[in-house]
Amino acid sequence: MKTFHHKNFFKHTFCEFQQVKNFEFPEETIYKSKSESIYFYTDEGVYRKSNHWGRVANCRWKIIANKNYKNQQIVIGFAKWNSFYPINSSEKTFLIEVNFDEKMTKIQPKKEDSTQYSFNYSEAQKKMKQITQLFKDDKWAKHFDLEIEELRFKIISQYINSERSLQEIKRSLN
Repeated sequence: MKTFHHKNFFKHTFCEFQQVKNFEFPEETIYKSKSESIYFYTDEGVYRKSNHWGRVANCRWKIIANKNYKNQQIVIGFAKWNSFYPINSSEKTFLIEVNFDEKMTKIQPKKEDSTQYSFNYSEAQKKMKQITQLFKDDKWAKHFDLEIEELRFKIISQYINSERSLQEIKRSLN
């Protein structure tokens, strides 16, 4: 696994920053980007003060914020160096979490002790888009004899735990 630090963390990475309150950036802040984001590096990780999260240049950086957070609001986040993961790699370091009640999916870095099936970032993104479509549309389900919720659960569960295509899984249930 690649080691990230202040000279490479901003190159094609995925990370979840934790919101931090009351961090004072020193006057001689380490780096200020063209988009006005401010960065301060420590031995442990990086502080980032910004009003934009999600897609950041060639990275995917999320902010895990308090419930009052609104998009475009300036927030300070902190991430440890070991919280960065490469997204342009063929390494299978991501898994897909699905909340069936809320019909939501998200890509998560694989934990060391996880036994869940994992994907590289690009595979996980493609699967997530298809799962989102399964939640939005139900026309595809009219050819099956199962209730839509049970059908979605079976198909999506198999889909996030294998390399099988959606079509293969659907055919196996007919």
